[in-house]
Amino acid sequence: MDPDFSRASGGPSFEFAFNSVNFSDRVLRIEIVAGDDAPGAKGAAGEGCSSLADWARHRKRRREELRRGKESGANCKVEAEECYTYEEGNEEPVAMIEESPPDIEQDGEDGQSSDSSWSMECTQILRVKSIYISSAILAAKSPFFYKLFSNGMKESDQRHATLRITASEENALMELLSFMYSGKLTTNQPTLLLDILMIADKFEVASCMRHCSQLLRSLPMTTESALLYLDLPSSISMATAVQPLTDTAKEFLANKYKDLTKFQDEAMTIPLAGIEAILWSNDLQVASEDAIYDFVIKWARAQYPKLEERREILGTRLLPLVRFCHMTCRKLRKVLACSDLDHEQATKCVTEALLYKADAPHRQRALAADVMTCRKYAERAYKYRPLKVVEFDRPYPQCIAYLDLKREECSRLFPSGRIYSQAFHLAGQGFFLSAHCNMDQQSAFYCFGLFLGMQEKGSTSVTVDYEFAARTRPSGEFVSKYKGYYTFTGGKAVGYRNLFAIPWPSFMADDSLFFIDGVLHLRAELTIKQP
Repeated sequence: MDPDFSRASGGPSFEFAFNSVNFSDRVLRIEIVAGDDAPGAKGAAGEGCSSLADWARHRKRRREELRRGKESGANCKVEAEECYTYEEGNEEPVAMIEESPPDIEQDGEDGQSSDSSWSMECTQILRVKSIYISSAILAAKSPFFYKLFSNGMKESDQRHATLRITASEENALMELLSFMYSGKLTTNQPTLLLDILMIADKFEVASCMRHCSQLLRSLPMTTESALLYLDLPSSISMATAVQPLTDTAKEFLANKYKDLTKFQDEAMTIPLAGIEAILWSNDLQVASEDAIYDFVIKWARAQYPKLEERREILGTRLLPLVRFCHMTCRKLRKVLACSDLDHEQATKCVTEALLYKADAPHRQRALAADVMTCRKYAERAYKYRPLKVVEFDRPYPQCIAYLDLKREECSRLFPSGRIYSQAFHLAGQGFFLSAHCNMDQQSAFYCFGLFLGMQEKGSTSVTVDYEFAARTRPSGEFVSKYKGYYTFTGGKAVGYRNLFAIPWPSFMADDSLFFIDGVLHLRAELTIKQP
């Protein structure tokens, strides 16, 4: 079923048989009914919309009117049974088999037929189109038509099938029927392609959905079009044939808003599907996962003013995309106190994050690499590297911060780059680590340096005993590399320009003692002994 008859696949074309009495065994009667999208109404068909924005607004209006109609309980009646107009992805297509009249009907203005059993009281038929069809060709391309022709005929002399559509689907349906014979479409206009895509979904023509998806992907992608593709009905967006299109749309949005801090104001106006695509990315360039969390809460408050609705969206759609395991403990405490979140879910997220932070490094790497859990545990392209911090308050205020850097990250530091860690706190003061590639002033060669800085600026000062250490091969134990004490004031930093006392090439060499499985493990121990 559904072989690919597109010209690109080199498959057969039956274009010569389309609407030809000589190669047809059935007549398809298409009843076109009135509606908000009837001819003369704005945006009646795909080509009637001047832009994708018009198409989206028109579709949204139709969807809202249909929803209001359902809520009001308005139903159409057909004699003794309920009937629906084929409309915008909410019902199954309407079709039936009729007994064959002596002659094929041509397009009619009033669309009335004495042999039709479809006398709708609440739907005006604008006109009727009748075309010759081959049941074998349509059935081969569409499970819908296969079931219609195999199960819908009670007697052998039934030769008429009737479809009922709204005016806005007319052009799309004719394109679809033509495609089922030829494997070609006559348009590359985005709005009409979207109409064809939706009607191809209704009539289960996967090859046409795939073709529309390919054509839409070949057109220039914009924020507007990407959001529109992600807002397609789930039956379409989740279809295998359309998945490459929605994947391309997600990738476009993730790349455009990669620097989320820079585009934060613009991103605040993006709808939910677009935000999900952005947050799915590993390549977001943000200060830390704390910034992602803050953005999500801010966006949800702006988009969903009602608390109950906001909690639902956060709990089911957005919080699963926040990587709590890479948030600071300071921010995790605020998560527990956030009134926008369901407390039970917030507690679960924070507990899982703390368990991850306490896990062994090899287990953390395994979770981040596992295809089932990587999106939850993988690090993004943070501007400030995550730390693992252990705090003590007795006998002195003390903390130990662990910073892991991949070989590739260190390589990118040359010749004058820097990597900053997330902030960590000791005795109420904020500190950070920074790794540098810099010039050794005495030996005049490049080398690796590590520095400790204090965040707050101002008159506050604090004296700290500190020690830098790194894991070394072959033992894998931490070895102290530098220790001292320093009286910090806001904005100041202290450290060692050549932490390992070797040139940069030796530090980065394949046989370097300081990279274990491609990772440089650093440790900074801070103690405050003075009041």
